Amino acid sequence: MTPFRKVFFILTDVICIAFALVAAIWLKFDKLEPQHVQYLLFIIPLLTPVGLVCFWFMGLYNRTLRFTSLPDMVAVFTAVTTYSMLKMGAFFFTQSFANFSAVFVIDWMISLLLIGSSRIAPRVALSLLEDSPLRGWLSQKNLQKSKRVLIIGAGQAGESILREIKRNVNLPINVIGLIDDNPKKESQIIHGVPVLGNSEKIANVVKGQGVDEIIIAIPSASGHELRRIIKLCQDTRVRFKTLPGMQDIIAGKLVSLQLRDIAIEDLLRRPPAEINLAEIAAYVTGKTVMVTGAGGSIGSEICRQILPFQPAKLLLLGHGENSIFKSNQELQGDENLGNVSLVPIIADIQDREKIAALFSAYRPDIVFHAAAHKHVPLMELNPEEAVKNNVLGTRNLVDASHKAKVERFVMISTDKAVNPTSIMGASKRVAEKILKCYARRSQTRFVAVRFGNVLGSRGSVIPLFKQQIEKGGPITITHPKMIRYFMTIPEASKLVIQAGSYGKGGEVFILDMGEPVRIVDLAEDLIKLSGLEVGKDIEIKFTGIRPGEKLYEELLTASEGITATRNRKIFIARPEEIDEAALMAQVERLEVSARAGKIRGVIKGFQEIVPSFAPNRDMIHNEKPLRDSKAQVSQQPQLRVI
Repeated sequence: MTPFRKVFFILTDVICIAFALVAAIWLKFDKLEPQHVQYLLFIIPLLTPVGLVCFWFMGLYNRTLRFTSLPDMVAVFTAVTTYSMLKMGAFFFTQSFANFSAVFVIDWMISLLLIGSSRIAPRVALSLLEDSPLRGWLSQKNLQKSKRVLIIGAGQAGESILREIKRNVNLPINVIGLIDDNPKKESQIIHGVPVLGNSEKIANVVKGQGVDEIIIAIPSASGHELRRIIKLCQDTRVRFKTLPGMQDIIAGKLVSLQLRDIAIEDLLRRPPAEINLAEIAAYVTGKTVMVTGAGGSIGSEICRQILPFQPAKLLLLGHGENSIFKSNQELQGDENLGNVSLVPIIADIQDREKIAALFSAYRPDIVFHAAAHKHVPLMELNPEEAVKNNVLGTRNLVDASHKAKVERFVMISTDKAVNPTSIMGASKRVAEKILKCYARRSQTRFVAVRFGNVLGSRGSVIPLFKQQIEKGGPITITHPKMIRYFMTIPEASKLVIQAGSYGKGGEVFILDMGEPVRIVDLAEDLIKLSGLEVGKDIEIKFTGIRPGEKLYEELLTASEGITATRNRKIFIARPEEIDEAALMAQVERLEVSARAGKIRGVIKGFQEIVPSFAPNRDMIHNEKPLRDSKAQVSQQPQLRVI
């Protein structure tokens, strides 16, 4: 409340207090005698300041009138009652109290009515204005030119959205109706807007009412129900948006009208994996935790997920200063920060001496290793860098963790490490083997986690498709039969944290990601969700398979197999036998080739360590085929987790 409004309501309350007492005496005695006037002239100047002080301390002058509600009326009742009791107490032992006791009761009732009305009147006036024809004139807009919107969901979320639109006269939105599958709500009117029927009537309503946009306000809907409603919306060829999920609303992210376009995560061909961190993440409490690649999509999400469990110290290690700075700033403002000490560290995991010094200085208890070169085409052009970062950098971290007696070490791997055709996939496969070797002889529990493609991560296909749609297309896809396993960023980060709890040493954890998804299907869904048509508004162009790519990804090698965990969505690949001495010798030869920049030596080194590595580099400019095409490993997956 502004200072002017505070002064206005203080003066209003003075008038209400005085008028209430005069009216109470007049109602009690049917007239005002001279002694009554004398009494009023004495008591009003004496007790009015007491009333104002009561009202001030009860917060009556610090409330927003636009949003006056039941709690505000309770505050008015409490303040007026307190003031009336103080008046009665002041005159309780006087001779005139017996004659005036009824006056005090009537005064209390009138004061309550007047002061309460002064608070609720502006809210009533604004509500009437919102529903009046003046609304369009006052907001300098013509309702006929406003966006005609249909809200799906007449529950609490739908009502909140409708109320927000009604309050904000500057929003160029005209809500023409609501849709709800609850038959009891049909034909009801909410804030002056009718419920037009169930979801089966969406198409008819859109066509009949000339709807420009649909808002889906069912944040608690299941994935199956949401997909059904989205399909109905898609058939109307009208743009539609959705509210954030219930988790976001509970977390306080829905402060005002915050709508977002449908995210592709809403259309996963499976329910999101339920991973309850509260049961298992307590192992990080009070510990010193290091996250490498903490500025990346996965690394920063891991930091956010473990923050509520209050590690003593969180080490944010990364090579890029901007990403680490941003991640540190976001975590500093996180409501779950508590007493966690954040330590941003700029370091390259390829620097063996620097990594050893950091482990010696900070003595981490738990390490989550998310730092890696992950872009397949770039690593095909720079294979020596994949060796230095993904192989040697991981070796530096693993060796430092072993010597520092770190309790747990969790590395992020990829499904591209299984029967790899890319340099990136081969480098992560070698990193897995190094991890398993150390796990057999170290006190540290070394484990790895294999991911599919992570939706929404930096450099992933979804942000790229969105950019291409914003530019008007075309969307570029390498091959119409290209399929991938997909998981969300929260799924990926939670899997990493859970693996740290389950791991005994040497395991590779895998999330059941359901059936693989065709990239073409994702592109088509994203075009439709943008309110556009495939082929008409946005073209899909096939560019051909890039170096290192294959049509199918696999989660397991034929020799691994799987065993179950306590979580039915998480599996463990059975360990393989590795000759440590031979592996380390092979890695040293790989290192020599990488540091000398000998690409052929790097590729041959990978083939020596990973016999199933079938490099697909024939289309790289100025590079001759390294092997006969008949040596290609079959592109069909040998084993999948379903």
